[in-house]
Amino acid sequence: MAEDALTRTRNLFIRRWGEMGATWGISRTMAEIHALLFLTGEPFCTDDIMEQLQVSRGNASMNLRHLVNWGLIRRTHLRGDRKEYFISDLDAWQMFETITRERRRREVEPIIETIDRCRKDLATEMDGLDADKQTEAKRYDEKLEDMIEFIHAVNALLDTVLSSGGGKIRKLTGALMRFAAGVRQTGS
Repeated sequence: MAEDALTRTRNLFIRRWGEMGATWGISRTMAEIHALLFLTGEPFCTDDIMEQLQVSRGNASMNLRHLVNWGLIRRTHLRGDRKEYFISDLDAWQMFETITRERRRREVEPIIETIDRCRKDLATEMDGLDADKQTEAKRYDEKLEDMIEFIHAVNALLDTVLSSGGGKIRKLTGALMRFAAGVRQTGS
């Protein structure tokens, strides 16, 4: 029997979301579980997820734990059922905010700490370098400073976007799209 459009397109989205997650450095299964829970809006137990995605119990359990830790899903219980169920927040803007904050904590903050450490270590030993090495070290430090300024600027932009909420972002996006369309029409 052929799949209906709802099932076919849902499965396609889940598969693509999993592939995209893998390019972001999270497991394909973690992204697929998130997509399944996000799309359906229904609470699923581990057995439901295993059946829907054809994954092992260990794989499902580990990735559910990660999704809970990220704050993308939460545990819930159904009246009269002893199983533990999981449900996703259904607001796409909230999901974006949660993912952005978690990725920043895991990826951006460590690089900021590394850059700060490199600059500090370099500064403490700068006087002991010969003239050529000092020149090279200054150029290196300038590049690190440029990078940290860029990261702080992007963080400030992200903070602004995240603090604006979905409604304001939709309005801003609409205005930016109208502006971009106007620029394309005038050719400037």
